[in-house]
Amino acid sequence: MALNANDRSIAGFTMTGHALVHWFETSIPIFLVVWIVEFDVSVAWIGIVVALGYAPFGLGALPGGILADRFGTKRLILFCLAGMSSAFLVLALAAVADSIYAVAVGLVLWGIAASVYHPAGLSLISTGVEERGTVFAWHGIAGNVGIALGPFVAATLLFVLEWQYVAAILAVPGLVAVAYGLRAEFDPVAATDATGSDSPQALSLSELRSNSRVLFASAFAIVFVIVTFEGLFYRGVLTFLPEILHGLPAMAEIELAAGLEGIEPGDYIYVGLLVVGMAGQYTGGKLTSRVPAARGLAVIFTILAVLALAFVPVTAMGLGMILVYCAVLGFFLFAIQPFYQEAVAVYTPPDTRGLSYGYTYLGEFGLGATSIAIGGFVLSESLGLFFAMLAGFALTGALLSAGLVVGLDRVGILATDPERAD
Repeated sequence: MALNANDRSIAGFTMTGHALVHWFETSIPIFLVVWIVEFDVSVAWIGIVVALGYAPFGLGALPGGILADRFGTKRLILFCLAGMSSAFLVLALAAVADSIYAVAVGLVLWGIAASVYHPAGLSLISTGVEERGTVFAWHGIAGNVGIALGPFVAATLLFVLEWQYVAAILAVPGLVAVAYGLRAEFDPVAATDATGSDSPQALSLSELRSNSRVLFASAFAIVFVIVTFEGLFYRGVLTFLPEILHGLPAMAEIELAAGLEGIEPGDYIYVGLLVVGMAGQYTGGKLTSRVPAARGLAVIFTILAVLALAFVPVTAMGLGMILVYCAVLGFFLFAIQPFYQEAVAVYTPPDTRGLSYGYTYLGEFGLGATSIAIGGFVLSESLGLFFAMLAGFALTGALLSAGLVVGLDRVGILATDPERAD
C-alpha cells in the first residue's frame, strides 16, 4: 500500500534524523583506532573513554522519551540534530587541547544530544504513521545508510586529512538537516484516536511513576531486558570490530596498489558489514507483519550467538571466509532491530509510547554501553573470550525471547494488541 502524504512527510523527517544519528555514532569507532595511536593509550582505556560518550546516548533516552511526550517529538529531533553537529565541532576543537580527556568531553556532549532521537523518532512513527511496518523498515534502512556512510566517509577522509578536520566535516550534514526539519509539516498523531498537534503536554511526577509502574508490571519488563542484552551484543561488536579487523593476519596479506598504502582494508570490510545490514534491517521490518516479534527475536538471537562463537575459527580460514562471515553478521545484527521495535509497539499503549521507547533505548544504548568498558578489558586479554562474552549476551536474549513465545507475556498486563503478540 502506498504511503499517504502525512506518512511520507514523517518518514522523510525521521529517516533524515535516524541516518544522521548513526552517521555520527558509527564514525566514532573509526576515530577510536586513530585515538589509540594519537594519545598512546591502551584498548582498555580507550574503551572507557568511548563508553563515556555512548553511555549518555542511552541513559538520556528515558528523559528523552519523557520530553517527547511532554514537549513534542519534532522539537526534540531538531534539538538532537543541532546538538550532535555542535558536539562534533567541539570534538574537532578537542585536538587543540591534545588531550584524550577533551575528546571524552566532546563524546559526552554528543551522547547527550543524540540520546533524544530514538524515543522521539520512534514515538512519532508509532503515533503518526498509518503504514507503521513499512515506515519502520524504511526508517531502519535510513539508519543503516548513516551507519555505513559515517565510517566510510570518516575512513576515506582520514586518508588525506587530520582527524579533527574530519570531525568538523562530519558535522555539516547535521546543520543542513536542521534547516530541512524546520520546514517539515505533518500531523504527529494521525494514526491514533488523539487529536491535535505536536504541542506541549504536562507530565507530572506522579504520572511518570504511574505510567512506569504500568509498563513494568506488563510484558514490557521482559522486552526491556531483552533489548538490553541486544544492546550489549550490538555495542560490543560495532565498537571494537574495526580494531579487531585491523589486527587479523589476513589483513596483512592484502596487497594495496601504489598510493593506497595508508588505507586500512579492515575499515572498508567494516563498512561492507554495515551496508549488508541495510538488507537485514529491511527484511526484518517487513517480517514484523508476518512473524510475531518474540519468535523473531528468539531465532535471530540464537543465530547471533552461533556467529559470535564462530568468529575465531573463521579468522583462520582466510580473507574470503572473513568477508562472508562479516556479511552474514551484518545482516542478522540489524535484522533483529525491527523486531524489538515492534515488540515495544505491541506491548505498550499509545499514550506512553514516548516513555516506553525512552526505557527501550536506555537499555539498548545506555546499559548496552557497559559492554564497551567491559569489552575493552576482556579483549585485551583474549579475542576468544571477548566473543564468548558476546555469545552469552545473545543466548540470554534468546532464552528471554523464547519465554515470551511460550507465555511469559501473560504475566501481569497482556500485550496492548494480543492478536499481534500471539
